Amino acid sequence: MEGERKVVVAALQFACSDSVSENVDTAERLVRAAHEKGANIILIQELFEGYYFCQAQREEFFKRAKPYKGHPTILRMQELAKGLGVVIPVSFFEEANNAHYNSIAIIDADGSDLGLYRKSHIPDGPGYQEKFYFNPGDTGFKVFATKFAKIGVAICWDQWFPEAARAMVLQGAEILFYPTAIGSEPQDEGLDSREHWKRVMQGHAGANLVPLVASNRIGKETIKTEHGDSVITFYGNSFIAGPKGEILALANDKDEAILIAEFDLDKLKSQRHGWGVFRDRRPQLYKALLTLDGSNPSS
Repeated sequence: MEGERKVVVAALQFACSDSVSENVDTAERLVRAAHEKGANIILIQELFEGYYFCQAQREEFFKRAKPYKGHPTILRMQELAKGLGVVIPVSFFEEANNAHYNSIAIIDADGSDLGLYRKSHIPDGPGYQEKFYFNPGDTGFKVFATKFAKIGVAICWDQWFPEAARAMVLQGAEILFYPTAIGSEPQDEGLDSREHWKRVMQGHAGANLVPLVASNRIGKETIKTEHGDSVITFYGNSFIAGPKGEILALANDKDEAILIAEFDLDKLKSQRHGWGVFRDRRPQLYKALLTLDGSNPSS
């Protein structure tokens, strides 16, 4: 029957200091506040333990990475999730022997760890020099069966790739989540990507007929580089989109925020099936997507 599987999602938005304890305290405070507003699944922004350090290539920043198992922030969020009965995806800088990943652990409402996703698409440009720190993720796109919904979670630069969203929804994702760290471009003060950024993800929601939740940070962060200071002003604009790509809740570019939206998953499932997008797919015609240049797709 329709109407029996309602879920309330939340996107958090806040400015980070470069103190892990301060940022984790802020995240916990906002998670608790979101829970008070009725949220079941609560998204915290990307790499929220500190500044977005990828503005510079500095070897000492590798010390910020920690192994997945026994990670103190994950353990704390497990206790929080269990105590409140909420789902919390937890973004962190992962050390795995000599590899490093931009990763996220999915914590279910009973505090159990449902597993790990490692960011697949790693950017490399002025201010966003992630290839220096992160190996390309090796988990593939995954779906996590939480207490409240089957969710797909990808990370920041992944959000620009429609293939990632489609892969997660094909595997049964009912809601997509994208923790993010994006803002100004240090090399071009006139470049503002916020509207483009939102429209791309709105397209993922509409093309796949699923809700989408994006959480971004705010504030100005300065990192010293070999060429002087690099500064990014993060533009927030965290949002929740409905299954037609419509924005249902939107934060501004300056203020801490807790965004909330409720969805009836059974009703959305019926609408998704009725629209016919997944009925009429032709996977055998999409072999060019398995190539880099669209030529000579494998038979």
